[in-house]
Amino acid sequence: MRAQLGDQIVVESGTTGGARRDGEIVGLHHADGTPPYDVRWSDTGRVTVVFPGPDAHIRHLHHEGGPGRRA
Repeated sequence: MRAQLGDQIVVESGTTGGARRDGEIVGLHHADGTPPYDVRWSDTGRVTVVFPGPDAHIRHLHHEGGPGRRA
């Protein structure tokens, strides 16, 4: 799993009918974009360190070289 600043992380619920959680990746701990990530959760606005599990995936919200993309 690799991410860049501004990407969205989505964590699916492990239970049927459970809520999924999503947030914006606001910090990278490794230059190559591998976990862990600092994530600002959309439901609380809090930032936490996330080590994504198998129920998580990254949505790349910006195209290469587009606005908001940081190296």
